Amino acid sequence: MPPASPLVKIAFSVTNCICFDQRVLKMAGVVKELGCDVTIIGRRRGECCENDQIQFRTKRLRMFFKNGFLFYKFFNIRLFIYLLFHRFHILVANDLDTLLPNYLISKIKRLPLVYDSHEYFTGVPELNGRPFVKWVWKSIEKRIFPHLEHVITVSDSIAELYHNEYGMLPVVIRNLSPLSKSVVPFSREELNLNNSSLLLILQGGGINIDKGAEELIEAVRITENVSLIIAGSGDVVPELKLIVEKHGLSDRIRFFPAMPWKELMRLTKSADAGVILEKDTNINYRFSLPNKLFDYISAGIPVITGNLPEISKIVSSYNCGISVSDITPEDIRNAIIRLRDNHEFLGTLKQNSVITSDMLNWEKEKENVITLYSKIVKGTVY
Repeated sequence: MPPASPLVKIAFSVTNCICFDQRVLKMAGVVKELGCDVTIIGRRRGECCENDQIQFRTKRLRMFFKNGFLFYKFFNIRLFIYLLFHRFHILVANDLDTLLPNYLISKIKRLPLVYDSHEYFTGVPELNGRPFVKWVWKSIEKRIFPHLEHVITVSDSIAELYHNEYGMLPVVIRNLSPLSKSVVPFSREELNLNNSSLLLILQGGGINIDKGAEELIEAVRITENVSLIIAGSGDVVPELKLIVEKHGLSDRIRFFPAMPWKELMRLTKSADAGVILEKDTNINYRFSLPNKLFDYISAGIPVITGNLPEISKIVSSYNCGISVSDITPEDIRNAIIRLRDNHEFLGTLKQNSVITSDMLNWEKEKENVITLYSKIVKGTVY
């Protein structure tokens, strides 16, 4: 399809920090390639937002409340007002926490709306033990979802959940990573880590509860010649830092903040293996296909993972990693030792990851995005 008119203005809404939301940035990049004028609306989080290096027009809403009910209430109100008084032709709501104002504006202004569900939102662990909050989000979803025309999600299993609930099968667009062959990894000297140790990485923008980080640190503590990079942000990161300090592991475990993708991939490519240890404690984790899985594959490193179905399906199908039976320090330690002590096996898995990256990459996956948005843009009247 030839590029769309630059008069087609598309607004992406997200409550995450715009700077590091890989999925939103990748989606917006494809839409921009179609010739559309893109604005991403999010929240102002910190210094990264002040040093704005995003290639799109952005609107960062300053929020007095940082999380909880009041944050979501006032973010949605401010998002509604912004969308009401600015001219867009297509709206994109990223996750359930931005859907309501986008849906209302789409009805008021008769605009096409795309709902991109990055996860099974009402199944996130943060809602466990909070029945009223979960009921609120589920009520919003139930009232709006059946009326949506364009829905995207990240895995076949989550798509099937929505299909069973609402009779609509979303388009699956996975969080595949761009090819990273041109990215140069950091050296161990630059990272101030032992050259001879096996280097693991745990990365992500949501290093939260039930993601196995505590068990991973304990496994590293009781295993010789192993180092670990923890790169990103999340609710449990402050606690992880205290654990590392308590056990005197700072020479073997390094923490890095959230960073742009290319810089993050320099870290990822310096590692020998990537770790994904989400526990099967909730339906959202069970059916997730996180960014970090495909970042590890793009980096050409194998994956140490649990037995969650969507992740395990990728790892076993392409033989690009190993699974642990239980998320315990002992099982993780056994997997680490298997990689550390068998260089031929580790080399084979690395090579398989390299081969897999040529098949599973954003350059191929984005064709599905182009197909979807081309139809929407073509049908837009402006």
